[in-house]
Amino acid sequence: MFRAETEFVRWLKRLSRRQGAGVRLGIGDDAAVVELRHGHELILKSDLSIEGVHFLRNLHPPRAVGHRALARSLSDIAAMGGTPRYALISLAISQQTSRTWLDEFYAGVLALARRNALSVVGGDTAIVPDRISIDVVIAGEIAREKMIRRSGARPGDQLFVSGRLGISALGLHRLKLKASVRGRGKTLDAAAHAHLYPEPRLGVGRYLSENNLATALIDVSDGLSTDLGHLCDASGVGARVWAERLPIADDLTTRERRTLDPLSLALHGGEDYELLFTVPKHRVFRLPRRVHGVPLHWIGETRSARGLVLVLPGGHEMALQSRGYDHFNK
Repeated sequence: MFRAETEFVRWLKRLSRRQGAGVRLGIGDDAAVVELRHGHELILKSDLSIEGVHFLRNLHPPRAVGHRALARSLSDIAAMGGTPRYALISLAISQQTSRTWLDEFYAGVLALARRNALSVVGGDTAIVPDRISIDVVIAGEIAREKMIRRSGARPGDQLFVSGRLGISALGLHRLKLKASVRGRGKTLDAAAHAHLYPEPRLGVGRYLSENNLATALIDVSDGLSTDLGHLCDASGVGARVWAERLPIADDLTTRERRTLDPLSLALHGGEDYELLFTVPKHRVFRLPRRVHGVPLHWIGETRSARGLVLVLPGGHEMALQSRGYDHFNK
């Protein structure tokens, strides 16, 4: 660990020395000072990551903890079509937290930040008795009149989602099994990697915004059934989703299929950080199948009747209940 806070700040300043354009004053002063581009609006987002709630010491290595803490906020910037510019990282750690843990944590944060041209310009630190807590604040920007909200969907809009659904929940299941049965090991399969190192879909969000394609947009962080409900509630519409169209995690082993349902993982799993969005019918022809290598999937449509409906193979319809993650219900 560090002998004093000033030593920690000097160390972090060296780590974050490569600052992006617009940073007039970064780490080491009382506050950061940055510039915003003319004709753009400011997007602000804050997310907490708390040990025992958002990550577990025995499952999540410190590099993944840093990556995930930042990815959560970046995904919300993506869900508005914006571009992240600056980050403040506040960290409450125990005295027993090792220097190696901190090295790896910030390696995860800074690697993801640099890939997305994001500057870490400050934050705060504190010593606490027990659990680690992380607070990430992102300042992003978007060209005026280009922001996409949850509330813009209209009946008849077509419903799309990026990437795959349920892969993070499958990865978490496999990590727990590996930790309890065989020890963590060094190799990660694709599902475990997707859970530990989710990739926020910033390029997809910007493409939708810049090309005026989406009427409403949200990221899938709590599970499709929950986040689709949020989008529909904000827009005053309902939705019909075709189960056969969902890009599910279909590579489960025979043993996993005895206890896990791929459709349930896709609907309720959460932490996929994909983008869910609506497109008017007359604009669908302009939507490519992939954006920056990420596949886009048609999964349903919005409707005037409220509530969510799942269309099963064979055409049978059933109410789709919100069973994703909710802090207050947990």
